[in-house]
Amino acid sequence: MSRERLYLFDTTLRDGAQTTGVDFSLEDKRRIAEVLDGLGLDYIEGGYPGANATDTALFAARPRLANARFTAFGMTKRAGRSVANDPGFQATLQSGADAVCLVAKAWDYHVRVALGIGNEENLDGIVQSVRALREAGTEAMIDCEHFFDGYKGNRTYALAVARAAYEAGARWVVLCDTNGGTLPHELERIVREVAEAIPGSHLGIHTHNDTENAVANTLAAVRAGARQIQGTLNGLGERCGNANLTSIIPTLLLKSELVDRFETAVTPERLMRLTKASRILDEILNRAPNRQAPYVGESAFATKAGIHASAIVKEPETYEHVKPESVGNRRRVLVSDQAGKSNVVAELERLGIPIAKEDEGVARLLEEVKEREAVGYAYEGAEASFELLARRLLGEVPKYFTVDSFRVMVEKRHNAVGRLVTVSEATVRVFIAGGEEPLWSVAEGNGPVHALDQALRKDLGRYQKHIRDVELVDYKVRILTGGTEAVTRVLIESHDKATGARWLTVGVSPNIVDASFEALVDSINYKLLKDGATAA
Repeated sequence: MSRERLYLFDTTLRDGAQTTGVDFSLEDKRRIAEVLDGLGLDYIEGGYPGANATDTALFAARPRLANARFTAFGMTKRAGRSVANDPGFQATLQSGADAVCLVAKAWDYHVRVALGIGNEENLDGIVQSVRALREAGTEAMIDCEHFFDGYKGNRTYALAVARAAYEAGARWVVLCDTNGGTLPHELERIVREVAEAIPGSHLGIHTHNDTENAVANTLAAVRAGARQIQGTLNGLGERCGNANLTSIIPTLLLKSELVDRFETAVTPERLMRLTKASRILDEILNRAPNRQAPYVGESAFATKAGIHASAIVKEPETYEHVKPESVGNRRRVLVSDQAGKSNVVAELERLGIPIAKEDEGVARLLEEVKEREAVGYAYEGAEASFELLARRLLGEVPKYFTVDSFRVMVEKRHNAVGRLVTVSEATVRVFIAGGEEPLWSVAEGNGPVHALDQALRKDLGRYQKHIRDVELVDYKVRILTGGTEAVTRVLIESHDKATGARWLTVGVSPNIVDASFEALVDSINYKLLKDGATAA
């Protein structure tokens, strides 16, 4: 049986740029476009040429794409102007894009209130805009803004908008759930009804995630007849985000009900790049990846309980809905106070430490983990600290350096221009393996932990080359017990700018600075271990 083709349209560079706190540079957009193209998407929307300097520059020297059609976003011509006399429309038309996606009003209320024109004039503007693109040899698409609200308010007019675009020659008529308020059952019904008037092979779907239903709505639209899917990588977008292609793509390719009916340009080999693509975007945004993200999150294939871990080691396919490797992820069997020997053995094997379940070292390590977690340590989220602990018990971690002492001072004072500022200063005294003289380092920071981090990494002698690109990127503190003798747990995430690697370490102490410093020392030792540094 032949399968129907689905077309994937990514709007990360435009819709994603509307996310609070996101501001893509020109180089960011180029790099993201290349990553998306590597996945095998059909369309990559670059932005709105003429609307801002970044998007204009991107279209002036467009990225080199091997698979996707580079697409410009724009608006239908303005009321009261001809196509030739509308600068905004002309900027889009002349952008050199392979395809153009124009947004049009599909809700008669917006036509009346926002545009201040009549319904027929809006339809005429859509028709003229689509024809102008077609005459220029450009593939034309229309995003029907607030289509589902418009359809529920005035079914006849919303359909007229979609039909006008299609009959004028639009390759795709995209139905937009612009405020994200439509639920799957009603969205599927509406798309099915629209598909009776416009062929599904020309229908697209664009959903927002304001009710946490963007992915479900997208799949419902496909089931009802839509054959183009719009969304963003990692679900970026204004408010609560857009439909998450990072979840949609593997669902289409790996779930049998969908695989048997549909095909995309994303091959199994390209799908294996998905987790990396997701994390590259997070890296560009300087964000910690969402650990609970479906398919690509670090916890997506993680198991904590010992009874499940034992079964997963024997029959992983019965506990995981897809193979982690199919999306470029991996299985994680967490080590915690709920763990059994199977967890420990599975994690040691992943770390390249083959060991039999019956080996007494396994029982010793498990007991050590449970004793430490009883006083506050948590290794399920600090794999780097667990690896150090395991290898130390097996005698595989060299003693690279010893911290003889450290001191931190926090002072509030007036600076040189008379402004009252808070200054943190840290001093660290370290002995390097094989050295007889201590190394003293002093550094300032924007807080005591930052100052300690700067001081510790300021001078580690012959190990300095290994840590020069390491930075502290996340810092979490949890108070485990109350009262004056509270125990504090600190989780630190470190990042190697040269390789892109990230790792987490943990420290526990009644003193928050001491706990932080323990995690910092673990972080550096882990980096030296991974680099194969020697102690002699």
